[in-house]
Amino acid sequence: MLSDLRFAFVGSGVMAEAMVKGLINTAGVPADCIVASGPRSQRGEELRAKYGVHVTTDNVDAIDGAHIVVLSVKPQVLHGVMDQLAGRVAPEALVLSIVAGARLETMSHTLLHGAMARAMPNTPAQVGLGMTVWTCPHELNVMHRRQAQAVFGSFGEEVYVEDERYLDMATALSGTGPAYVFIFMEALVDAGVHLGFSRRISEQLVLQTVRGSVEYARQAGRHLATLRNQVTSPGGTTAEALYQMEKGGLRTVMSKAIFAAFQKSRRLGRGVEE
Repeated sequence: MLSDLRFAFVGSGVMAEAMVKGLINTAGVPADCIVASGPRSQRGEELRAKYGVHVTTDNVDAIDGAHIVVLSVKPQVLHGVMDQLAGRVAPEALVLSIVAGARLETMSHTLLHGAMARAMPNTPAQVGLGMTVWTCPHELNVMHRRQAQAVFGSFGEEVYVEDERYLDMATALSGTGPAYVFIFMEALVDAGVHLGFSRRISEQLVLQTVRGSVEYARQAGRHLATLRNQVTSPGGTTAEALYQMEKGGLRTVMSKAIFAAFQKSRRLGRGVEE
């Protein structure tokens, strides 16, 4: 479905690279059918060397002849980029946005383009294990919907949602989620070092424990509380550790942090619309 199409990435950051990698390795898109644009020529040369894609610093030049245009810039520069591209995207092309907070209606109006979909991926896409939540207008045709789904599925799992407001929620939960996992893992490693392990061994213990726990949870298919209770013997070491976590308000802190990220995503969206 995608191997005969030409792609243009406007913005060549980490997520754009993850998508490029997925399109080439999973979807079978030839590298010479992908163009990536960005303000830093050095970054472009890095992508060219790693993947063999075409690169440029000219956004308008990048989208010339593209069947699918991916907006992968920072929210703060989106308006300027859209002003550059307004009316220049091919009428039959599909525009995919992974810009946090940017609403479809606003982007469509500014770009003077109707065929659009919006998504929130996350950084595990770099290893083919991304989680992408996406949406599109009801009037988007079936071909474009299938193209969007194929793109987002090329670097991990994808979930379609009907209401665009879920994108802000996804930004706070799965989009930002890897950072929560990493800081938790970092805290575990530091605790292991405090106990007396070398950092190397502590990291090995934590990485494999988290990896194994995730896979076990996926295969078990049971409520996470049930799995936690299986490890928690009455009056045991796990019960003592969990008591201290609850006493410290771990769940409350996590909930507040995610809600703060959700509110920030909404503020970013309002900023893009202004």
